Amino acid sequence: MEHALLDRIKSNMDKSVKVLKGELVKVQTGRANPSLLEDVTVDYYGAPTPLKHVANIVAPDPDLIVVRPFDRSQIAAMEKAILASDLGLTPQNDGELVRIKVPRLSEERRAELVKVVQKKGEDAKVALRNLRRDGRDELDSLKKDGDVSEDEYFRLREQLDEITQQFVGETDELVESKAQEMRTL
Repeated sequence: MEHALLDRIKSNMDKSVKVLKGELVKVQTGRANPSLLEDVTVDYYGAPTPLKHVANIVAPDPDLIVVRPFDRSQIAAMEKAILASDLGLTPQNDGELVRIKVPRLSEERRAELVKVVQKKGEDAKVALRNLRRDGRDELDSLKKDGDVSEDEYFRLREQLDEITQQFVGETDELVESKAQEMRTL
């Protein structure tokens, strides 16, 4: 049972790191990336629909995103949705597809985005520490109920701390890598 507890916590920590990776991909780096438009929703015949479900999104150049709609009659709605998003992107519509020029980032904007990346990293580390706390609480209750011995309790607690440190280190690496990418573009 104890190992199942550690496995479950490890799995949850892995999910937290994966969420962080997904969040970091969405941070604009000054390079065109189709994932920038991942959270944009279009009013598609009255229903809010993710842009990626109603169009093909590609980045043929480092500073250009091309949105090719499956239904050309919805180009105006797509353009409106992109403008309404907080991405700071300006779409251009030619009747066939939507082109979005991704602007180069200023030094000020890079610094702001590095802070955003670091904040996301801190949020992920807080989630990891909360998972560790929950695991410790469960271990305490197992010890109290007599389901684990004193030695086993301390061994599992040490393993839990090692697992947490491993994931915190991975989080730090991800954040530093993304921040370095932001600084060098």
